[in-house]
Amino acid sequence: MANHLQFARRSPLSIATSTLRPWSATAAFWGAGAGTAVLFLLSVTPLVKREFLTKIPIMGTHYEDKVPASDKPF
Repeated sequence: MANHLQFARRSPLSIATSTLRPWSATAAFWGAGAGTAVLFLLSVTPLVKREFLTKIPIMGTHYEDKVPASDKPF
């Protein structure tokens, strides 16, 4: 009597999920770091200040533009 091994077929989605799951925490950590770096580097841009940084609950007042319009060259 011959014993035959049979392997259950797995869908490509389950293979991808089981392969990528260990990397999800690392990808989230690097993504948060990259997003923070982009916001820090673009914090001098008026659009980023106005649309993102002023809407942070605690630190938003730090990024508000308090310079009078008469002192702005453009």
